[in-house]
Amino acid sequence: MKPAIVLFVAALLLLASCRGTGGQSPSGEEGDTLALRYAENLTLVSYSDYTVATLRNPWDTLQTLHTYILIDKNRPEPSALPEGTVVRVPLSKSLVYSAVHCGLVEELGAAGQIGGVCDVKYMHRSFVQEGCRRGTIVDCGTSANPDIERIIDLRPDAILLSPYQNNQGYGRLSKLDIPLIECADYMETSALGRAEWMRFYGLLYGKAGYADSLFTQVEERYEHLKRRALLSSSSYSLLADLKYGAVWYISGAHTPMGRLYADACGRYAFADLKQNGAVPMSFEAVYDKAGESDIWIIKYNRPQDMTYADLEAEYAGYARFKAFREHRVYGCNTARIPYYEETPFHPDRLLADMIQILHPEIRLEGGLRYFSLLKE
Repeated sequence: MKPAIVLFVAALLLLASCRGTGGQSPSGEEGDTLALRYAENLTLVSYSDYTVATLRNPWDTLQTLHTYILIDKNRPEPSALPEGTVVRVPLSKSLVYSAVHCGLVEELGAAGQIGGVCDVKYMHRSFVQEGCRRGTIVDCGTSANPDIERIIDLRPDAILLSPYQNNQGYGRLSKLDIPLIECADYMETSALGRAEWMRFYGLLYGKAGYADSLFTQVEERYEHLKRRALLSSSSYSLLADLKYGAVWYISGAHTPMGRLYADACGRYAFADLKQNGAVPMSFEAVYDKAGESDIWIIKYNRPQDMTYADLEAEYAGYARFKAFREHRVYGCNTARIPYYEETPFHPDRLLADMIQILHPEIRLEGGLRYFSLLKE
């Protein structure tokens, strides 16, 4: 066979192997890959009897973090299944570790499908607090030290928790024969990439259609706001967050927050950090790099809103920053404002705040949702 013909045949075979499929099930059935536009660490492939959700390891992108086989609980389990953790859906009594995912589940209309939570003191959703008071939601301790006995009594159909780098396993949880859903959405490289994981959670709770529709709304508003920021003729430089102990954790450029600052067309002081996670830095290193930033945005959890005096009392070095001296510090008190519950899956709302802070000539309907200037 002539070389040209060999190449032509090879090209045809390659095209046929790639045409609109997401691999084959053990029975030989070809699956349909659900199109995800932004999420880099999640793949969803639908088959006639189940859906395969593959989570890429964000710390080693050549490896798989976890594979889930989602099967309708009202149908018998197929005899031939690929390798992975079987999850019968929709979940009806899940244990959810974080306020972030509780907030999304409530928005999807599935609050009644949460049977237990961890870290209840950080859960500001009224349905969680009320459920714990009435006993319809079980307080299963802290995420760092969950109450295994209560979890056994609860018998949840899945546990939603966040994985971490170099995690050595989940101890006794791994032995309970309960699916552990590793919510690695926070390790996506863009705000819309993280938000798009709501489509996976929609599948878990039987709310796929609603989740798809909600994400489309978030995406459209985010892109509209992004275009609005591009038209601005002014922009401030930006520093974010506070130090914890001796360390200041700085969001790299390839993180949801780093990308969101870029989409707001702000001059983020650490836009040259290419990491896709938080980078620990000393106070002096942050000051040297960002001490003259125009704007400083912070989050804190206090009974009363923070003032400049409170901020200086927390750490005297903060008063050296230009944004402090010129009183351009914007704070969000997460004790009363649902920042963590809303922004991961509504980055459009956070982007609206950032645009108004960084481009003072832009005023959007409703004003600032999360941040406000610190009081004198």
